[in-house]
Amino acid sequence: MVAREASESAQCLCPSLASLNAKDVLRRKHKRKSRQHQRFMARKALLQEYGLRNTPPEPGSSPGTEAASSVRQRPRAESGGAQGSRKPTPRESAGPLPSKCVAIDCEMVGTGPRGRVSELARCSVVSYHGEVLYDKYIQPEMPIVDYRTRWSGITRQHMRKAIPFQVAQKEILKLLKGKVLVGHALHNDFQALKYIHPRGQTRDTTYVPSLLSQPSLHARTRVSLKDLALQLLHKKIQVGQHGHSSVEDAVTAMELYRLVEVQWEQQEASSLQPHPEDREPDSSTDMEQYMEDQYWPEDLAQGTSRGTGEALGRTE
Repeated sequence: MVAREASESAQCLCPSLASLNAKDVLRRKHKRKSRQHQRFMARKALLQEYGLRNTPPEPGSSPGTEAASSVRQRPRAESGGAQGSRKPTPRESAGPLPSKCVAIDCEMVGTGPRGRVSELARCSVVSYHGEVLYDKYIQPEMPIVDYRTRWSGITRQHMRKAIPFQVAQKEILKLLKGKVLVGHALHNDFQALKYIHPRGQTRDTTYVPSLLSQPSLHARTRVSLKDLALQLLHKKIQVGQHGHSSVEDAVTAMELYRLVEVQWEQQEASSLQPHPEDREPDSSTDMEQYMEDQYWPEDLAQGTSRGTGEALGRTE
């Protein structure tokens, strides 16, 4: 009788103990998963802090595997020296990207008294590879007196399809913005365009002989584009009776630049000091400076000092 009751009570307790054991097992599993998740999140935050975890985990990969692989990659990424640093590509060491480099050439006609004033009548811009980006005839602001066809190649017929100077100027400057500008004797082109390009982004091919250390060319202060093309590129330009072609001259200037591009850009990179003309003027400093007496005429300076003294006497 007693044995039967004991067995029945044991049978009654077994389901409850089994359920308790199952709950403990689930609770332990949950705690273990929670601790694993906390460790994973801590590792993830650490990896993100060092910038080593930029891509989401792949499907099917466990958190521990992802964290371990990221940690294994960390010493390689943080190690110094030539292995850790990214080697520059040839274009990075050579200079600006081809898309950021253009060449320009302008042709001028004569206006004003006896045609002695040079005004823009044609402008051509080509890409790094010599493709024509812009080539238009431009109507000068004053009446044309001398077409200078022998040099400019411009005739009266070309002016029939010319666009106003203001329109052309706006189009050209928009094209040149943010570009490294190549050309020969660019000061003439800038004068015709009524524009000055940033000096740090200007490459005037009149300096090519000095970069190549050519004594025969360097003996002359200014070498023409025609002579440079013949001696350095072995090509003839500006031949015939039809005058110059601004497209041909711009392409030739770009070819000369590419001939010395590496040396030129290395020289530009070595001079890290910004050019004074490229800096924005500080108007506040100028105002304070020019308010000093030494920049005022003597009579005005004396008058202001006398007026200041009288004002002080009245206040006393």
